[in-house]
Amino acid sequence: MHKNLNHYSEINAYQFVTFRTKDSIDDFLLRLNTLKYSSESKKQQAIDEYCDTSKAGRYLNGEIICCIKTYLISLEPEYLKLIALSVMPNHVHVLFVQNHDLAKTMQKIKGHLARLINKKLNKQGEFWTRNYYDTAIRDKRHFDTTYNYIKNNATKAKLTDAENRFYGIYE
Repeated sequence: MHKNLNHYSEINAYQFVTFRTKDSIDDFLLRLNTLKYSSESKKQQAIDEYCDTSKAGRYLNGEIICCIKTYLISLEPEYLKLIALSVMPNHVHVLFVQNHDLAKTMQKIKGHLARLINKKLNKQGEFWTRNYYDTAIRDKRHFDTTYNYIKNNATKAKLTDAENRFYGIYE
């Protein structure tokens, strides 16, 4: 059974969004609904930790990292104000201020990037999972925690190209 997440969307709100390659969804992620977590954030933490080490759907490397960063930056200022992003091998974390409805912004991001990356990889079809994880930033502490998580994610995962995978406006 596929459960759709509820998304919070408010213009000028800070959003933390994670989206994954479709091929990264394997047995562990399919079993998530049968596993018990004390909260959605604990469940998301387990997913992120798993995806950081999973070999499934690891297409986001080399020049594709640059393509993702360049495209997200190009959406400023019309669609969003980009604060930080981390391009992991099979998922992307983005912190931004939304200037449009969140669903419209994510459709723009994922749709264009899917076409671009599929072309570069000589692939066809769905590239990203249909859904994405999002959370509105509640306060300064939440913002700082999220920014630092994004900044350190590739390093924590021991990726040799970690510094290339991060973009942040405070660096």
